[in-house]
Amino acid sequence: MANGYATILQSPFFINAVLPFVLIFTVVFAILQKSEILGKGKKQIDAIVALVIGLIVISFANAVGIINSLMPFLAVGTVVILVLMIMVGLFHFDKEKGVFPQPVKIGLMVVVIIAVVVAVMIATGAWDYIKLNWFSGPGGGVIGTNIIFAIIIIAAIAVALWPMKGSEAK
Repeated sequence: MANGYATILQSPFFINAVLPFVLIFTVVFAILQKSEILGKGKKQIDAIVALVIGLIVISFANAVGIINSLMPFLAVGTVVILVLMIMVGLFHFDKEKGVFPQPVKIGLMVVVIIAVVVAVMIATGAWDYIKLNWFSGPGGGVIGTNIIFAIIIIAAIAVALWPMKGSEAK
């Protein structure tokens, strides 16, 4: 620990050069391979072009700064989407093997989506901010109360106007 970093993963060289280069190289190489812009079966040419683009990107500190600031968002966003997909996938069965009727599945998926959104808000601290400023803030929770009543009114109007199955149109 002579240089002040516990692991190589914490060193500025690794964070500001190696990781952005590997990311850009991999993404550009994958795009070139998939699109076959430079020709079919030209892995070497695709690799050289991806190498050059990766080296050019890491030579600009501004570009590396943007990449490094976006990566935590990408990682957290990917985990949230994965959790959401797993939770929604729990209620998406085959029609022949389905356990739940369609309205129940949709209701459960809506509940899961709301639960994941609330969990993300709690994990990020946004839940406390909304609770403090909208429901117990200086206005005594006027904003939160108005939002809840607006949602109830919109839901009541939607239920009243929604056509029922089996009823005849007049």
